[in-house]
Amino acid sequence: MIAAPVIERHIVTSPGIRSGKPHLDGTRITVADVVIWHFRMGYSPDEIAVKWELSLSAVYAAISYYYDHQGEIDAQIQAADAHHDAMKTANPTLLQHRLKDIRGE
Repeated sequence: MIAAPVIERHIVTSPGIRSGKPHLDGTRITVADVVIWHFRMGYSPDEIAVKWELSLSAVYAAISYYYDHQGEIDAQIQAADAHHDAMKTANPTLLQHRLKDIRGE
């Protein structure tokens, strides 16, 4: 019996989970989530593993998958950022409404 490569053991895609984005097997945590936590927020792989109760090998598999599919994952992150920005613009907070009223806008 040949063992599955480490990345394939940890990273899967399922149409019904996170819109089919690559995620850690048995979780709803996407590769993009791990990438954001590690590269944007500065969490170490050890911290990610402890904080989200993941195996260290799964975290490293996600990072390895990212390096092999960087364009795809970066596009997913950019799309999520654009959606987030659009939602913020379309749905201002109560404080933003009050500040506009104060300024007379």
